[in-house]
Amino acid sequence: MASETPSVVSIPKLADHVGKEVTLQGWLYNKRSSGKLHFLEVRDGGGLVQCVMAKAEVGDETFAGAEALQQEASLRVRGKVVAHPKREGVFELQATGFELIAAPTDPYPITKKEHGPDFLMDHRHLWLRSKRQHAIMRVRHTIVSAIREFFDTRDFTLIDAPIFTPSACEGTSTLFETDYHGQPAYLTQSGQLYMEAAAAAFGKVYCFGPTFRAEKSKTRRHLAEFWMVEPEVAFTDLEGVMDLAEDFICHIAQRVLERRRPELTELERDVAALEKIQKPFPRVTYTEAVAIVAEERAKLETATDAPPLEWGGDFGAEDETLLAKRFDRPVMVHRWPEEVKAFYMKRDPNDPRLALGVDVIAPEGFGEIIGGGQREENLAVLDAAIAKHALPMEAFEWYRDIRKFGGFPHGGFGLGLERMVAWMCGLSHVRETIPFPRMLNRLSP
Repeated sequence: MASETPSVVSIPKLADHVGKEVTLQGWLYNKRSSGKLHFLEVRDGGGLVQCVMAKAEVGDETFAGAEALQQEASLRVRGKVVAHPKREGVFELQATGFELIAAPTDPYPITKKEHGPDFLMDHRHLWLRSKRQHAIMRVRHTIVSAIREFFDTRDFTLIDAPIFTPSACEGTSTLFETDYHGQPAYLTQSGQLYMEAAAAAFGKVYCFGPTFRAEKSKTRRHLAEFWMVEPEVAFTDLEGVMDLAEDFICHIAQRVLERRRPELTELERDVAALEKIQKPFPRVTYTEAVAIVAEERAKLETATDAPPLEWGGDFGAEDETLLAKRFDRPVMVHRWPEEVKAFYMKRDPNDPRLALGVDVIAPEGFGEIIGGGQREENLAVLDAAIAKHALPMEAFEWYRDIRKFGGFPHGGFGLGLERMVAWMCGLSHVRETIPFPRMLNRLSP
């Protein structure tokens, strides 16, 4: 045993210490034995490494101690960094000893056997330690980094929107209401209205934070608490919004492909599908999209329970999936019926039935990724829309001021982080995209 403890190194840095004695600090992820060898798989948060321990090298006592190690024991392992004999670019440790920091007090509940989603969600705080969940969170981290990089390098200013709001952005039916010192307040469903005010001050802004929806939905695409990024740009129109959204999605996909190939491999993601996310995106009007959905529905070999999409209706999940089948990259659906869009959407001057909104539908059945459009800058038109939606005018006095004092054309969009993570990772349900999901029937852990 060495007289001095070798320097502590993280697993991602092992390549810089080949041939040297190091110490790893982490947890035992897996263990197998073969005669006089132990193969200890250790994780440290940055990665996994195999530590090969030979009985002849460490002695009977140390070898027996390693034999008794349980999964998720925290420990320090000492050894020499060597290249893997068969896998190029992979390194392992020839272990010379270990120190047990803490042994588990109970058997680790997540085993190799198949566990149901409820069990895994009940143990979410432990499930995060698995390879798959680790890969997902790494991809999420990269997407967050790419989002901030995109806007920060394009002269956008980050403006934090409040979590408590006195009014609804799109009606109160899907809001969590709370008591705010004796008066009703809501957990925000969007920071957009505040970004409109900020755009009048800074030109190009964005907010990025948690948002909340109280709709009683159990679909694979919905969470009660999720993160959303919302840029808003002064002096732009619908075309400008679509151009920005297109560049934004391509930037995120490129960064994920550049930085997270190993994680995508772990998730068995079809990388070829992500490589097709390139400009230009197809742009179709709502009217054209309705026709495409009808044509794709007619091709189905089995009947569907979902009612057919008629002009004027909003898209359901199945409609989005049918539309996306026509394209190998995101499709932009623009100029929607004003009846299905929020009160602040600007009407199409060429057809007052339509709003200058856009939804970006992801391929492979991942649904709407972005929703946005051009905002109404005319105060009189906005007031009429507020009244039509039966919203309290007094709650929007500050919002009306944006039009009263130097009204200007502007627009933006919102992108839900968790849906983006699900798409990039190829996940069937958004519950895996956020560390601790909040859903209709889940408030813990």
